[in-house]
Amino acid sequence: MNNTLKKFNSLGFAKPAKETKVVVAMSGGVDSSTVAGLMKREGYKVVGITLKLYDDAKSSKEGRQCCAGQDILDAKRVSQKLNIDHKILYYQKKFKKDVIDSFVDSYVGGETPIPCVQCNQTVKFRDLYSYAIELKADALITGHYVNRIQKNGNAEMYRAVDLSRDQSYFLFSTTQDQLNFLRFPLGNMKKKQTREIASELKLNVANKPDSQDICFVPNGDYASVIKKYRPESFKQGDILDIKGNVIGKHDGIINFTIGQRKGIRIAHQEALYVVDINAKKNQVIIGNREALAIKKIYLKDINLLSDLNKYKNNLFIKVRSTGRLIKANVDLKTNNAEVNLEEIENGVSPGQACVFYSKNEFGDKVLGGGWIDRTENNYLSP
Repeated sequence: MNNTLKKFNSLGFAKPAKETKVVVAMSGGVDSSTVAGLMKREGYKVVGITLKLYDDAKSSKEGRQCCAGQDILDAKRVSQKLNIDHKILYYQKKFKKDVIDSFVDSYVGGETPIPCVQCNQTVKFRDLYSYAIELKADALITGHYVNRIQKNGNAEMYRAVDLSRDQSYFLFSTTQDQLNFLRFPLGNMKKKQTREIASELKLNVANKPDSQDICFVPNGDYASVIKKYRPESFKQGDILDIKGNVIGKHDGIINFTIGQRKGIRIAHQEALYVVDINAKKNQVIIGNREALAIKKIYLKDINLLSDLNKYKNNLFIKVRSTGRLIKANVDLKTNNAEVNLEEIENGVSPGQACVFYSKNEFGDKVLGGGWIDRTENNYLSP
């Protein structure tokens, strides 16, 4: 009997890299291009896939956007440099339906949406995942900064080593089957290391600026996107104080988000913030900073990667991508949840994500999360 232990390749498969087929999601940026280069250098059979998601290729002097025409050309050039197969999938209709329309509906409804999460949830980790399965690939590789640890037959997700680059917040809706299939080679790297590897591989994108704007939002101008698809939503309405007094007028609730301070144009002796948006009544409610303090968050459309009951005494949440981890208690319902914060957090907006974490010896583990439906603060109660 041969008791020789199987040797696993760098992706965890018990076979040589040359016999392992991987699909790399290539956006045309330095992160995904470097990942493709790493996989090729290690000897994997690499197929690069670039998604064309929209037709308006916009760019600005201040930054870059992903998935634009130039990015597709950059992904093609990187693939040629690495001598790997490269395919372009035309997902404009899917993206319009699942991401852009949802973004517009959310803003018109007084929420602050996160289209990058919806993009990962739909066209990337749903549709691209299915396509990679059709290609009989062993894994789908992305350039996200997030850690993945294989444990007891299933994969677990953790925050990246470089917390300033961590993207786990945007991936909370990943399913267990998808996570088992996915790989994230950059999870243990700093951005500087990624660029150094890209330079070593002589990739033309080694010094390419990072994407900054949402891909279909030119120069961060959300209002222009809403005006394009829903011009009727620019309706004048009332601005109220927290006592219900009308103290001004606005030109459309889509110009406001919870926690906003600038652009309110109401003279007052202290700083004023948007504390609530009532889409049904077309009203914006403003108050002082204390009125932003959140006591409870109500979530919908929960996605779980772990049993929350096991982490009741070690449970944290994050309510914005650049935010801190906050100790909390989560009362889980069928597909909803009530989150009670043990620390004060200000300016939490419906439409954003609330992601669950727990700390252990490997780092900050992602337990899942949900979409913020409504909140309780010092001004509002349901």
